[in-house]
Amino acid sequence: MDIPAEPAAMTAVELVTAYSAGALSPVEATEAVLEAIAERDGALNAFCLVDPERALVQAKESEARWHSGHVQGLLDGVPMSIKDTYLTEGWPTRRGSTSIQADMPWPVDSPATARLRQDGLVFVGKTTTPELAWKAVTDCPLTGITRNPADPAKTSGGSSGGSAAAVAAGMGPLSIGSDGGGSVRIPASFCGVVGFKPTHGRIPMYPASPFGPLAHGGPITRTVEDAALLMDILSLPDPRDPTQQAPTLTTFRSQLTRDVRGCTVAYSPTLGYAHVDPEVAAVVDAAVRRLDEAGLRVVAAEPGFTDPLEAFELLWATGAAAMLSKFPEGTRERVDPGLGAVWDEGETRSAVDYLDARATAAEIGIVMGAFHTAYDLLITPTMPITAFEAGHDVPPDSGLRSWPQWTPFTYPFNMTQQPAISIPAGSTPEGMPVGLQIVGPRHSDDLVLAAARFAETVLAS
Repeated sequence: MDIPAEPAAMTAVELVTAYSAGALSPVEATEAVLEAIAERDGALNAFCLVDPERALVQAKESEARWHSGHVQGLLDGVPMSIKDTYLTEGWPTRRGSTSIQADMPWPVDSPATARLRQDGLVFVGKTTTPELAWKAVTDCPLTGITRNPADPAKTSGGSSGGSAAAVAAGMGPLSIGSDGGGSVRIPASFCGVVGFKPTHGRIPMYPASPFGPLAHGGPITRTVEDAALLMDILSLPDPRDPTQQAPTLTTFRSQLTRDVRGCTVAYSPTLGYAHVDPEVAAVVDAAVRRLDEAGLRVVAAEPGFTDPLEAFELLWATGAAAMLSKFPEGTRERVDPGLGAVWDEGETRSAVDYLDARATAAEIGIVMGAFHTAYDLLITPTMPITAFEAGHDVPPDSGLRSWPQWTPFTYPFNMTQQPAISIPAGSTPEGMPVGLQIVGPRHSDDLVLAAARFAETVLAS
């Protein structure tokens, strides 16, 4: 096979194909990714930890397995990064917080990192997150501001902004993020990559998130195919998550090429309540027309629920308060001021308030369940805007008070726990990426990935 000038620009599937053919080694690929990090991350600040020595040891071990013909897993030797919310044996997991100290034992892997390590992937480092992953942009007192590869003056989004920026900038083809209100899909849309939030419980999580049933893990990649292969690894069971789903009966990669033409797809450009930038709307409208022409049966339809912003923000605030109440004395004085305000708000809420918000989430889930009896899938813009100036929690001069107000398409599907993916739909005239979101019924992760692969192929042609 022909090897690109930069192995760091290759997808995970391309790397594994090159390893199998003897055209490239995991050591060469890892060295290329580490070189890209050294060259590019100074302008982006996507990594809070890079460990070249450990990465090259893993790469050499993988190289030996490839030479012996006994590879360890699907993506053996592929370099990747890990959001700094996942426990990773031997590396500190500070979650962007000055209240979590690095100089302590770190002997445990989260389920996701354990599965990735068992598969033989090469860990190059950990990516940035806002403090305790609380907001949808990536900056914090501990690590500073993470910027967008498309325009470093703009935010990468969040809270998995470091992961999305790393993948978009060629600093590794794969990363894993977390998504409690859009935190995989928002930065994927802003940075022009793929971000998948599977059905809740499909990727086992430990420790349990304080945001409870809102919290999902998810891959961030350059292609849908790479995301499907990561899902086959990440969805393996782990006894530490009592909410995990049963193992799948098939593989995501085997279902990726299923024929989705003829599926009935609802297109909702606003969900009935969102205000969308005209340039974003034009890009998504054009993409949806192409998908309809290519064989999806796209019809205009609204799901029929009202904006659940108030209920979502209550769930978010109470989760933050529960988490921070366990932190050391003095934390309140050190935290991101915005997080401190959310903490204060959460402490004013009662158990009855929380249960009312959970009831709202259940009601939306029932609405969406009925909706999907008529429509196989739902398409929306991922975001109503493109990336805005870095260093701000909300777009400057927008008059908005909180981050969920500018991401109305993402958090409802954390509340319903449905699978949702963001794929690149195109760019605005200024060159800023725009994402298209595909949502499916609960437990239809394979269908969502297959539809996304179809859409990716159509939109790239």
